[in-house]
Amino acid sequence: MSKTRIYELARELELESKEVLSRAQELGLEVKTASSGLDEDEAGLVRLSYQEESESEAAEPAAAEAEAEADEDAGESEATEADEDAESEDGPRAEGEFELLEVPHGVTVAELATLMRRPTGALVKAIMAMGEMAAAAQAVPEEILSPLTEAFGFLVTVADPEVAEADEVVSLRALEHEEDTPEDLVTRPPVVTVMGHVDHGKTQLLDTIRNANVVAGEAGGITQHIGAYQVTTDGGKLTFIDTPGHEAFTSLRARGANVTDIVILVVAANDGVMPQTAEAISHAKAAGAPIIVAINKMDLPEADAYAVRAQLTEHEVVVEELGGEVVNAEVSALTGDGVDQLLELVQLTAELEDLKSNPIADPEGVVIESNLDKGRGPVATVIVQRGTLRVGDVIVAGAVAGRVRAMIDDTGAQIKEAGPSTPVLIMGWSDVPSAGDRFQVAPDDKTARSIASDAHDELRAKNLVVPTPQERMTALLEELRTADDAELRLIVKADVTGSLEAIRDKLSQIGREGGKLTLVASAVGGITESDVLLADASQAVVVGFNVRPDSKSRKAAESAGVEVRTYRIIYELLDEIEQMLVGQLAPEEVEDILGVAEVRATFRAPRLGLIAGSYVTEGEITRGAKIRLVRDGVVVYDGRVASLRRFKDDARSVASGFECGIGLENFRDIKEGDVLESYELREVARV
Repeated sequence: MSKTRIYELARELELESKEVLSRAQELGLEVKTASSGLDEDEAGLVRLSYQEESESEAAEPAAAEAEAEADEDAGESEATEADEDAESEDGPRAEGEFELLEVPHGVTVAELATLMRRPTGALVKAIMAMGEMAAAAQAVPEEILSPLTEAFGFLVTVADPEVAEADEVVSLRALEHEEDTPEDLVTRPPVVTVMGHVDHGKTQLLDTIRNANVVAGEAGGITQHIGAYQVTTDGGKLTFIDTPGHEAFTSLRARGANVTDIVILVVAANDGVMPQTAEAISHAKAAGAPIIVAINKMDLPEADAYAVRAQLTEHEVVVEELGGEVVNAEVSALTGDGVDQLLELVQLTAELEDLKSNPIADPEGVVIESNLDKGRGPVATVIVQRGTLRVGDVIVAGAVAGRVRAMIDDTGAQIKEAGPSTPVLIMGWSDVPSAGDRFQVAPDDKTARSIASDAHDELRAKNLVVPTPQERMTALLEELRTADDAELRLIVKADVTGSLEAIRDKLSQIGREGGKLTLVASAVGGITESDVLLADASQAVVVGFNVRPDSKSRKAAESAGVEVRTYRIIYELLDEIEQMLVGQLAPEEVEDILGVAEVRATFRAPRLGLIAGSYVTEGEITRGAKIRLVRDGVVVYDGRVASLRRFKDDARSVASGFECGIGLENFRDIKEGDVLESYELREVARV
């Protein structure tokens, strides 16, 4: 929603900014400076206060003149009648003289003023005198409706809401729960997510902990699905989520499902910190989850735990041995050495986090994964976060309702009930729920179906109006421009370490009063789908220096409404981020991708030099168009298409699905696997 600054409102009212600021503070609005923003209702409230003031000033001489004329031309009875009218305008009438008034449910201040034939400003002032605040377009608070109308000489009755609306209110309230009391809370097992680089031993570690051969049953030793398992140790129960990577962890968080209490970061002692390790660290930090480092493969002769700890400091993960606060353990998932110490650290961290839940409350939790099973129908793995789920309970998750027909634990056994932090597979859904949806227990099937139907309609409406990256960027700039404590979150990717360090150093020096710049993640390499996912979960902007998103990342950014901005000059990047932080940025040039081609082979041609034998994967490539060559996400060349041929003939353009030969202007370093992006720039007006 667009906001109006105090100084803009003062200019509109032809008053000084400090006077309008003082008036806004008198009205109880939370503003500090002349650049503070007001939403439409708050700005309207300030305008009304000045309008009421001018009306009362104009009314005073008119009232005095009318009173003088009344004294001259009328008798004492007429003067008495005028006094009674004035009293009815300003305050309550005598007992028994109240006028009956029926108002609709949720009546607004403006509607009530019209029904009572009173100025809207007078009602706003009276509401404020009662310690409440409501602008003309807002509903009158229910608790002051009767005393407010009585103050103006009316006895009010509220019409019943429509039947459909009443049914909806009842069904929604049925799922609301009371606040937990301290005596109802009991300690619950922690939910632990295992993350790390591929082949660093995540599943092997979990396999060792729970003594079940998970790895052997999975193709290639790579985790295929999210699994949730509960194990019992000497210190109590632990719930583990074994993800195929940090993408699954963050996709749940992007949907608002904050499931994880603790993150175990697995780092191989022989490989050290790898790209996916760094990404996992960024995702765990963004979620605010405490990290425990498991330095794995200590049984190998080339294992070097000290080098791993040193590498982790480069990513702001400082372990206790180096003076930090992050706990770590040296383990071997293969032999089991150090695993007991790791579990003790998990229990200790859980005790410090003081994880508790109410086991007797109405059950609710989160869907971890779901699928359509041929023999069982729609099934979903869930983690119960509150209450105790039982067989026969009516459940609803997002747009899907159902009844718990059976619950299966991680060992394959059927169970009758599941308490807080317990992972179970649920059968009995009407359809496959989405991972990340919250589930709740409804009082009956009708209520569950009603809520699921409402959620389905809401989801469909949202999908029809998914904001574009441009719309999302405009909203962000508006917030940065008007909010007193705005935050700009960035994910920075660069082509080389030197550039990345220079950008991070300069970004740390950018700031403004009431504004904060937060670096969610930074790394070397092209812009990946994982970066887009993290940006979506963290409401961040992805910034690339001399790097590009690939086709999948670009499409993911468009569908999620994530802004991706790329630069070739470091000072342009810094200048635009500085402008962004004060909410003044709108792109002068917008880049449109015209076509993308993959280099399948290279060959030399007389007079043309090195030619890229390419396959056009999307759009079309046109002779003479701007084009860039991207290698492993990094921009290697930016120029124009010098020649374009189909077989032995020159071509003006080549569409998607066809092969062609592409020659680049003044560039010959072309290799198989390179990606060619044709694009154009168009001018747009600044907002």
